[in-house]
Amino acid sequence: MKYPNKTERVFVINAAGSSAKTFVLWPEVVMSYVSPAIMAGIGGLITADRNLQIAALTTIGGSSALVAWMLGLWLRSRGRRKRWLIATPHLVVVGMFALAGVLLGLLAAWMTSGLVDIIDPAHHLSWVDRVWTDFPLSATIACTMVTWHWRQTVTTKFPFNGGDTK
Repeated sequence: MKYPNKTERVFVINAAGSSAKTFVLWPEVVMSYVSPAIMAGIGGLITADRNLQIAALTTIGGSSALVAWMLGLWLRSRGRRKRWLIATPHLVVVGMFALAGVLLGLLAAWMTSGLVDIIDPAHHLSWVDRVWTDFPLSATIACTMVTWHWRQTVTTKFPFNGGDTK
């Protein structure tokens, strides 16, 4: 009687697991900064709007990168523990986080404009009027990108087949 070599199976499992895709946060943050900033910068060049060109590098790209960084950290540390994130269909999860991004952006715009009004009631800052569109759009883009890529890596690495109900 021939017994199978148990070490071969261990090596096969390790080799298959090492090729699995993992979620890396820094490329997501960089792309969340670069993609809205480039698109807004192009729009500023086409319309010759200097304020939009400056906002592309500051409020649009910066808020998008900040939201991507915060959401990515949360998803990386606690996302796998939330069973509904893995069990719910991919598009539903991305849509929910995009809606949360809009709400987070509106909240940030409300807090920013309110804080600027408290600090300097007679402000003449043009960027304060822009945050009502910049923050929600940037947060939505960042939430969509990060959640989409995170969910792809989690689904690839830990597929939910519905049979495990522990």
